[in-house]
Amino acid sequence: MITIKQFAVSLVLATACAAVPALANTKIGFVNTERLLREAPLSVSAQKKLEREFAAREQELQKLAKQARDLQAQLDKDGVTMSENDRKAKERDLGSLNRDLQRQGREFREDLNLRRNEELGQIQERARKAIQDIAKAEKFDLIVEQAVYVDPKSDITERVMKVLGTR
Repeated sequence: MITIKQFAVSLVLATACAAVPALANTKIGFVNTERLLREAPLSVSAQKKLEREFAAREQELQKLAKQARDLQAQLDKDGVTMSENDRKAKERDLGSLNRDLQRQGREFREDLNLRRNEELGQIQERARKAIQDIAKAEKFDLIVEQAVYVDPKSDITERVMKVLGTR
């Protein structure tokens, strides 16, 4: 029984020792995809494009929110002195305005998220292609996107950003 355990330990140690030289020749790179999606020129231009695309709708929502605040302020200020019918009409208007604001806000967020995901998908596809091109050109064996620790010399994020900037 002891000899089987000794044999197993010896086998594990021999395998580990044989793997060490193979790992010494392995070229590993790291890409910080979060930073890439946040700072790459392509990402920045996509964000600006989305801001321009949704600016009018956002302004409309802000205008609607201001109307609701103004109506609420008017009700708070003059609600006590208004006739019952006027106050109820203003409260109905405020309720309707708030429902419209919530509905339009929800639609705005959904549309913005959908477009943002489309843009991010395109950027990720182009980034993946750039990473693969760099890996092949520089003969990397492995490129990872998440790691507990990364030696700065293994980080190729800047190179990927430069490649994305030229495409």
